[in-house]
Amino acid sequence: MFRARTLRQLAARPARPRRALVGFDGFVDSIVTPVGLRRGPGEDFTPVPTLAELGARISAAAGMSTNLELYPRGDKLGGNGPIMANALLALGSELTYVGALGRPAVHPVFADLAARARTYSLADPAHTLAVECRDGKLMLGRMRSLDEITYPRLVKVAGEDALRAELGGAYLAAFVNWTMIPHLTSVFRDLRARIVAGLPPVAGGRRYFFDLADPEKRAVADLRAALAEIAAFAAHGRVTLGLNLKEARQVATALGEAEPDEDEASLRGAAQALRTRLAVDTVVIHPRASAACAGPEGTAWVPGPFTAEPRLTTGAGDHFNAGFTTGQLLGFDAEGCLTLGVATSGHYVRTGESPDLAQLETFLANWR
Repeated sequence: MFRARTLRQLAARPARPRRALVGFDGFVDSIVTPVGLRRGPGEDFTPVPTLAELGARISAAAGMSTNLELYPRGDKLGGNGPIMANALLALGSELTYVGALGRPAVHPVFADLAARARTYSLADPAHTLAVECRDGKLMLGRMRSLDEITYPRLVKVAGEDALRAELGGAYLAAFVNWTMIPHLTSVFRDLRARIVAGLPPVAGGRRYFFDLADPEKRAVADLRAALAEIAAFAAHGRVTLGLNLKEARQVATALGEAEPDEDEASLRGAAQALRTRLAVDTVVIHPRASAACAGPEGTAWVPGPFTAEPRLTTGAGDHFNAGFTTGQLLGFDAEGCLTLGVATSGHYVRTGESPDLAQLETFLANWR
């Protein structure tokens, strides 16, 4: 049983995962619930249950107007990078974060991250209004500040020597949210040519993890260019491309491969096809109810602890990424990495909190 095997790997794990560096975005997330029927003040309302119903209400207002109440649930740290970084810290990694955390001062939502990690802030954070329904979320973003994230900006804030030292000391470098950072492809190119290519090797090979973050709004030619730059990192370490199901379909279409379905065989086959096409170490695909990957030793698949009543969904994929890459840092096999990924995400969506490894052991032991 995959959970039992992962529990044995957890019991035999090293003292803590190795050091990681994560970048480059940063968001302040305002979580809201769309109100369907209000009966009284405060939380005395029935929410709009699904994105489909929310969309129908908006469409019905065409040619007229409508009022849509968004009930606030609070502001929180957001962005693929900061959420993944927080989850990696909870799982035990020492960490450096480079991204849009605030300028000149770090924004208060990132204060805890800045206290626990070494940070370099490149710009003000972007802002997201996260409209959460039972079946998914609608992310409405204001992200002009992310235009400032360029390689020259990295050098101005951190300096090439510091960047070289930070990457040289990291066993994992995770670069996420390509879609929302317009200059990130050129950042990949310059970072690889000027710093990564000259880094000394580390035992087991340095790992580079990439997450695109829903490239639907980007041109296909831009996506192909980014994938080529990602693949080029394979000359300098072990590259993992992380994709949710929608992203996997978009990448498959861009590369002329068959789009995956949600069944095990299709996910395994798509991960393998994309890995072969890109010539990278690992491709992982994680729908809501399972996850699959293809790596040097073949393919693997595990079911997920899916719940129809999540407490929080924003950040679920970033927690999967943190769990999966923690498994890589600990030297787990592919099935163990997938299991840590779905368990980290599963714990988070049920509790709203990032688990540590001990909590994951309890979660896995009691998973039904």
